[in-house]
Amino acid sequence: MRVPSRSSGHQSGSSVTPPARSRRRAPGTPPRPAVGPDLDAYRAAVADLLVEVGALAGAGRTQARQVLIDDRLREPALAAVLDATPQGIVGARETLLLEMARHQSEARDGVAELTALVRVYLLSRVDVLWWRDAPTFRTDAQVGASPDLVDLEWLRRRDLLRFRYAEQPRTLLRRGMRAVRRRLRPDAAPRTAGLPLRRARREVVALLNDLARQFAASTPPATPPLWVTSLVHSVEHQHRLRRLGHPATAPSGHCLGWAVDVEIEWFGRFGVRDTLAELLLARQRAGEINVVDEGPAWHLCLAPTARRRLRRAYEAEMGL
Repeated sequence: MRVPSRSSGHQSGSSVTPPARSRRRAPGTPPRPAVGPDLDAYRAAVADLLVEVGALAGAGRTQARQVLIDDRLREPALAAVLDATPQGIVGARETLLLEMARHQSEARDGVAELTALVRVYLLSRVDVLWWRDAPTFRTDAQVGASPDLVDLEWLRRRDLLRFRYAEQPRTLLRRGMRAVRRRLRPDAAPRTAGLPLRRARREVVALLNDLARQFAASTPPATPPLWVTSLVHSVEHQHRLRRLGHPATAPSGHCLGWAVDVEIEWFGRFGVRDTLAELLLARQRAGEINVVDEGPAWHLCLAPTARRRLRRAYEAEMGL
């Protein structure tokens, strides 16, 4: 269950759904300052909240968790970010509590999964803050038809990608072939479902190529390249993931085309997991990306301030 969207609806002829309308300010309310919220303070406040959520992860602590969320989300460091998103602080609170209740009703593992749910939801609100005016890809057809996205396979065949990915198999034969490969070489590649659609924004391709080159330069020669597990997908696909039990938050940077997931735990077998983690966190400290630890893979979202530089980098790399 989700808090209702404030979207203005689909426009004829557009490949994406227009962004949600900005919430109206009450009379006499001053406009938002040009300087955005303090994201370092926000992330630190989320980390503190997770400790408290973990202490209240028992099945009988639902009311205590609700009181905690009610109290902590009003703290200035958290409220500044949440209130700047289209849902606002009230919508964010209701969505988070509903997600926590859904988690509890499904009787999953307690502390680790509950804290992970809260961490992923709250940290991914930075994506929504950054791209709150960006249009949303509502359907797979919109993703496939958008001129803002490029086909990764076209680039891969021309040796223009420095990272790897796997497509989601669509036929019984291909699924069987992948199952055989996994049995014969279980650790040859990350165990992911694969990309449902092999399309991405040009700026995201430039970011991933840059990350892949930096990762290769920082690790031993035998280390596999950077591996991407998720790119742009539609709201339609996001709902499919939720029906399968995945903690797919909404709204999501993936549905805006500005978020990706990269494998990280698999690189532990090569001794370079921490190298990749530090590389990603350094980019976050530089303000280029938002990073969310989602376990085996880490979620990255491109910052709007890096968009122009990466678009120029893509065009230079592709010889445009």
